[in-house]
Amino acid sequence: MELGIGIGWRPEIADEVEALAGVDWVEAVAENLCDGHLPDSLLRLRERGVRVVPHGVALGLGGADRPDPVRLASLAARAELLGTPLVTEHIAFVRAGGPLTASPRLEAGHLLPVPRTWDALEVLCENVRIAQDSLPVPLALENIAALITWPDEELTEGQFLAELVERTGVRLLIDVANLHTNHVNLGQDPAKALDELPVEAIAYVHVAGGVERNGVWHDTHAHPVTAPVLEVLAELRSRVDPPGVLLERDDAFPPAAELAGELDAIRATLRRAAPPAPAEGPRPAVRGEGPPPAAPVPAGTRDRTAVAQTALLSALVAGTPAPEGFDHRRLRVQGRALAAKRADVVAKVAPELPEILGDGYRAAFLAYAGGRPMSGGYRRDALDFAEHVLIAGGPADPVARRRLTYWWQDRSGARPPRRTARLVRAARAALVGK
Repeated sequence: MELGIGIGWRPEIADEVEALAGVDWVEAVAENLCDGHLPDSLLRLRERGVRVVPHGVALGLGGADRPDPVRLASLAARAELLGTPLVTEHIAFVRAGGPLTASPRLEAGHLLPVPRTWDALEVLCENVRIAQDSLPVPLALENIAALITWPDEELTEGQFLAELVERTGVRLLIDVANLHTNHVNLGQDPAKALDELPVEAIAYVHVAGGVERNGVWHDTHAHPVTAPVLEVLAELRSRVDPPGVLLERDDAFPPAAELAGELDAIRATLRRAAPPAPAEGPRPAVRGEGPPPAAPVPAGTRDRTAVAQTALLSALVAGTPAPEGFDHRRLRVQGRALAAKRADVVAKVAPELPEILGDGYRAAFLAYAGGRPMSGGYRRDALDFAEHVLIAGGPADPVARRRLTYWWQDRSGARPPRRTARLVRAARAALVGK
């Protein structure tokens, strides 16, 4: 299935994307689309014959739990609504805790790496099969960028992806920016990963920008694509002619001319790269041969995965001790990055909060996040943060306090009695000072 050259569609650049020449398809974040209704911009693109691929970020197929049927049904509905040829997700876990560990549910708000072990592979493969059975179109999975690596891994990234494809038949979405990120942060050779993975399974390719700070590469999707990332794209092109290549940009959106320039750079890289050599025969399996096992993953395997992932996520978002074998410095960097992303995303989903709190918003949110892991998504996080500020007696300015109180009351809905009682007292105090 040929896709061509595409760009990530985001509401902030909808007009620019529509005006760009030579865009064959777009990708939209699945969770940002409403059930049963598409933005007018996507409708116009589809009328012009531009394909739209939904890209999920919340399934957490690498997590210890089986995929949430509600999330799967929602992704399937968006695939039907868009008439898409495929859907995509990530090889990552995004939440941990819950019944498997008898502990509170924790949300990362970010894509975290799964350990490249046989246990984790068993869990991932079963989760992928469940997802494939629930979706109306083929599924492709993306390799992620990482700041940290698990101790005692048993497979390289290329081997892990090859095994995943061998066992499930899933397609791959290869992000060359993520390969570069893992080269800088973890010392993993992109060329070796490309040599080991089954390039014939690639559905399409992501290209994105980032920035290096203090020796750590941050996959920001908010900076221009760099030459080293384009070099990885050229390495991939020398092995296979990818069916599609897409430019991602999620923040700090540049003018349309700069987006067009980055697309031109991608096209030029694909033209300059040497064509792939003819295949020499089937790729040998990393471990064993034959069809995927039909038996479910043993409970103990999921339990071990759950304990390990919960310990890591708890260290990152709740300040518990770092699990043995992890790089403590890198865990601190990852933890700060998760908190900063929470602050940024909450500011986007609830822009009234930084407007009401002004320059104090970020410091107040990071102080709140340091002791309160996210457990219900970003919109719930915004409400809980506002509640926390009000209960603590803030903001100091009475006008800002009244505005925050009204904002919270308008959006909070039903709450547990204990919290409601405290907020009612806070609201009354604010109204008395009116």
